[in-house]
Amino acid sequence: MTAPSNDRANKWHLRTQCLSFGSLPALMGIVNVTPDSFSDGGRFYAQDAAVEHSLRLVAEGADLLDIGGESTRPYSQPVSGDEEARRVISVIERLVARTAVPISIDTSKSRVAKQALAAGAQVINDVTGLEGDPAMLTLAVESHAGVCAMHMQGTPQSMQDNPQYENVVEEIFGYLRRCRDRLIQGGVSPTRICLDPGIGFGKSHQHNLALIAHFERFRELGCPLLAGHSRKGFVAHILGDKNSDRMAGTIGASLALARSGAQLLRVHDVAATRQALLVFHACGGLK
Repeated sequence: MTAPSNDRANKWHLRTQCLSFGSLPALMGIVNVTPDSFSDGGRFYAQDAAVEHSLRLVAEGADLLDIGGESTRPYSQPVSGDEEARRVISVIERLVARTAVPISIDTSKSRVAKQALAAGAQVINDVTGLEGDPAMLTLAVESHAGVCAMHMQGTPQSMQDNPQYENVVEEIFGYLRRCRDRLIQGGVSPTRICLDPGIGFGKSHQHNLALIAHFERFRELGCPLLAGHSRKGFVAHILGDKNSDRMAGTIGASLALARSGAQLLRVHDVAATRQALLVFHACGGLK
């Protein structure tokens, strides 16, 4: 088995496309086709609204669209595969016909991922690290899809009860290394793997801040790195206002992550994040 090299981390091979990473992180636009996501639940639940929102994110500079039909917020309840597919497949089909920007399916169910790939999706984004459904790894190998594997302690129903780590950065580094190796041993090409430390998934506010402060540690894994920090609870905690809109705070975290080596930022506010990154870079903010 050959682990990915740091050179390979500059490109992410998807099913039929390739994302190249430069000085600035690429932006993954979030599209929640759900009634109950923590930040924008219900706003884009109607399929027409989801499609128009997606196209707006593309116009704002999204490099990738992440379409999800099941909320994974803390204490959310799972939905059936049929319902999840009903929410997202038509949206993906319509987007593939209208934009060349690659589409990611945010799911831990292989049956939903299979339908999404058939509809034109390029990436499987799985919060369980492809461990929640035994058929997901086989699907990833056979489809040649890009894969984003995330760390999560527990499940969405339990992950925020009392997350515990001896050393959050090193424990998650070890998990992602084992996850990377398991995927490669299972037949996934190293060039198709992206890794996500899972900010907000089974972590306290302090755990999240430690991950952001030490995000560069994960560059040693030799894979592209995704950060999913947008509008999460730690931002409101820092601001001292749980009812804040969290956009400005999220941008602050985005700049810190860009400086620490994140290559893909999963965000709600694409235009504002892109503008902040451009100015930050022009002012010498990136290493």
